[in-house]
Amino acid sequence: MSFSDLASKTTGIGKITWGDLLSAVLTALVCLLVIRIAARLLRRMLEKSKLDARVQKYLASGVKLLLYLIAAVIIIDQLGVDSRSLIALLSVGSLGLTLAAEDILGNMAGGLVILSSRPFAIGDFIESGGTSGTVEEITLNHTKLVTPDGLVVMIPNKALSDSKMTNYTVLGRRRVAWKLSASYDAPTETVRGACLQALSRTPDVLTDPAPAVYLTEYGSSAISYTVYCWCAAERYWDVYFTLGEQLRGAFADAGVEMTYDHLNVHLTDARSEKR
Repeated sequence: MSFSDLASKTTGIGKITWGDLLSAVLTALVCLLVIRIAARLLRRMLEKSKLDARVQKYLASGVKLLLYLIAAVIIIDQLGVDSRSLIALLSVGSLGLTLAAEDILGNMAGGLVILSSRPFAIGDFIESGGTSGTVEEITLNHTKLVTPDGLVVMIPNKALSDSKMTNYTVLGRRRVAWKLSASYDAPTETVRGACLQALSRTPDVLTDPAPAVYLTEYGSSAISYTVYCWCAAERYWDVYFTLGEQLRGAFADAGVEMTYDHLNVHLTDARSEKR
């Protein structure tokens, strides 16, 4: 039996001949070689880019999966099987999966955006959608925050990428602001001196930018002042609370009254009014 006769002989699996099977095997080997070379080239290109390592991994895995699907369609076509029905089936199946996993895919897309653009990193203190906390973990689906009161909040990446997000620590420092009021009887320079004295007693306050005290409002019964200072991002809460305590003590030392709303009630004798 010649090679051509053997090639035209069926294998017993439908109408597939030995020639079709051999052609499919050779095609599979070539496809695997091409996929391997393409994956290696893609990996080198991604390594030269500035993308996050996790983004590089996800992109490489996605491209490799797509190449395997294309190779499978080519191999099936080499076996003489009509691949159009398979492509149609894959299209319908992918559409169904897309609709069923819309939120998951949206979170994955948001995760890729976050990992590639890097609006925040592990350890940053951020706020989004009314929730604030320290970033502890960034995955493809969600971002884990630890709030100041010790709660763990999982925020979907789609919500993070679609909404306004504030990063308080990306610059390495934060501004502390305290608003307080003083009596009209207290001279402005005395109040400013007491505030500066409180700032000097507060550890970890940065001298550059220099702290500042401003008169911000003339109220109905008091004058409002705002004290500003800067500190390292990780020392924000320590400086904030310590400064609040020092301000009260400095006002007391300087004899400045911290005013508050008063309600004056006048009692009169109705009999004396009739006279």
